[in-house]
Amino acid sequence: MSRSGMLKGLTAVLMTAGIVLAFTYAPTATRPNFSTGAMDPWPEFRIFFFHVPSAWVATLAFLVAMVASIRFLMARDRRHDDVALASSELGFLFCALALVSGMIWARHEWGAFWNWDPRQNSVLILLLIYAGYFALRSAVPEPGRRARLAAVYSIVAFLTVPFLVFIVPRIMESLHPSPIIKSGREGGVMDPKMRQVFFLLMAAFTGLYIWMLSIRTRMERAIRGVGSI
Repeated sequence: MSRSGMLKGLTAVLMTAGIVLAFTYAPTATRPNFSTGAMDPWPEFRIFFFHVPSAWVATLAFLVAMVASIRFLMARDRRHDDVALASSELGFLFCALALVSGMIWARHEWGAFWNWDPRQNSVLILLLIYAGYFALRSAVPEPGRRARLAAVYSIVAFLTVPFLVFIVPRIMESLHPSPIIKSGREGGVMDPKMRQVFFLLMAAFTGLYIWMLSIRTRMERAIRGVGSI
């Protein structure tokens, strides 16, 4: 079996197991009810198992695109540009998934899909920045010049990722919950079973990204007639 086949099989197993365990093995999160003083169940928080891995993969994909862009500018090898394009597309996809899953959660918790929360705003801005990357590529017909300009844009665009993903949501007041789930008795941290499922799905989403990146890169090279990796 090829490496791609092994990765596909492993990813399928991890993803299937993660989805099943997220709804059967991981306990329901709880949160304090300030009117009764009790801890109420919070089943909606299960979206956390899919929302956070999507955001993680988006960040990873944009990082890979930036590294591939630097390598292209150094070596002028179009294979690196293929990786940058493929990874940017996947980063955009997973970033959109993170935004949509966050909007679904916001609709239930805050009463509306969109609340102009700093985390929602920062992810939307990030999507718009990378939409500009694809607009640039489609606007430049000459392949060599397109690859060079796109590489520079990718590098500059990634400089905004740490600021928008990690800094802005933390320096501005936000309704977004803490990344630490309190379950069971008050003051506890993430339940061990929740943690196990969470890291399982993190691995599954990462494997899915790597597998999709391999397929998309091979497609791009086949289009250019360069062959597979």
